[in-house]
Amino acid sequence: MTISVFDMFKVGIGPSSSHTVGPMRAAHTFAYALEQDGLLAETSHVHVELFGSLGATGHGHGSVKAVVLGLEGETPELVDPAVAQPTMDRVEATRSLRLLGKHTLAFHLDDDVVLHRNKRLDFHSNAMTFEATADDGRRLASRTYYSVGGGFVLDETEAGGPQIVPDSTPVRYPFTTGAELLAHTRATGLPISSIMMANELAWRSEDDVRAGLLHIWSVMQECVRKGCGIDGVLPGGLKVRRRAAALHRKLLTADAEAETDSLHAMEWVTLYALAVNEENAAGGRVVTAPTNGAAGIVPAVLHYYDRFVRGASPDGIVRFLLTAAAIGVLFKENASISGAEVGCQGEVGSACSMAAAGLAEILGGTPEQVENAAEIGIEHNLGLTCDPVGGLVQIPCIERNAVASLKAITAARMALHGDGTHHVSLDKAIKTMRETGADMKDKYKETARGGLALNVVEC
Repeated sequence: MTISVFDMFKVGIGPSSSHTVGPMRAAHTFAYALEQDGLLAETSHVHVELFGSLGATGHGHGSVKAVVLGLEGETPELVDPAVAQPTMDRVEATRSLRLLGKHTLAFHLDDDVVLHRNKRLDFHSNAMTFEATADDGRRLASRTYYSVGGGFVLDETEAGGPQIVPDSTPVRYPFTTGAELLAHTRATGLPISSIMMANELAWRSEDDVRAGLLHIWSVMQECVRKGCGIDGVLPGGLKVRRRAAALHRKLLTADAEAETDSLHAMEWVTLYALAVNEENAAGGRVVTAPTNGAAGIVPAVLHYYDRFVRGASPDGIVRFLLTAAAIGVLFKENASISGAEVGCQGEVGSACSMAAAGLAEILGGTPEQVENAAEIGIEHNLGLTCDPVGGLVQIPCIERNAVASLKAITAARMALHGDGTHHVSLDKAIKTMRETGADMKDKYKETARGGLALNVVEC
């Protein structure tokens, strides 16, 4: 399967790409298929079941809301976060749903969206089934979908096998491993960003790629701006206090004294990550990078580049995102970016690796140094569990993004002090991440049944 840079960076709403973006996309796909098959008007009832991690933490991760919005016709890329709660309030109050916004049917949230906390399907923990029936009880359609991380959704065909139609578009420099990617850079003399750009030209013009990536950057910037301006408490019951706005005010005051604090820039990086992930936890608009749970890392490191690196430019932003996406492809192809599949090493670990690589390239690193930065970024996140307290993307997720952002910057700078030669290749580190995830107990994979989620009392 050929993966584009825009597969790695998608616009959606929080709090989770696996639990929010994926289910919304699956629900919309199911409803749209009913319309395409001429079954929309005949549908009198829709029943949804969520399994595995979706069932265990679906309420805290906003999965029920995402399913409702998707059935109503919303898509992750275009939905207005401000309509989410009013839509849920209407559906709950009227006990009805407007399928694709066109066809009204009876719908009771407690009965028609079932969360199986202790049951999972074989293929992947994040499974959903949708069933549509007619007034006389006839089953009109039934479909199973799997939300496999980063907003990617697999569809199970009637033959019973999970399937996604692969994009077979031929690209100029195909690669699925770090070794293959480096081989292309050595054969051509091109940096990793140019290899990725050349491949993107199989789908769209260079101007369109640049415009699209700068739009992604603008969404990241808006997310940071919004996160820096909102005080209060995050939704969900844990009463987690938003810290970004207060920190922003403090840093603006401290800017005049910045020259006396050698770590002043790092305080800003922490702010950027906190701002994004507080917005994500509140259900705001974010960029999956490569997931919502890790959405703050790439934006934080990009903001660091934009604010603190002399000579920062829009071209540097584009090159950063292209390089980061190339590394993200390697994780998607050879391991996983799903916390429900491999733990948080697949989310925060992958994002840290991607951000480290992007920064290393635009700071002048060779492809070998960039690969080294990516390897450092993931190596020191191996074994990271996904244990969200209360099933919410708040503790430890928000702070974890801030710490990983600083780690990505450190990884990039460490790699630039070397010559690119190192003992552990990125491919081996990714393989280790996949194997570690396979060995990890399910209670540490986004189920909120282990680690901090078990030992921290919800208040």
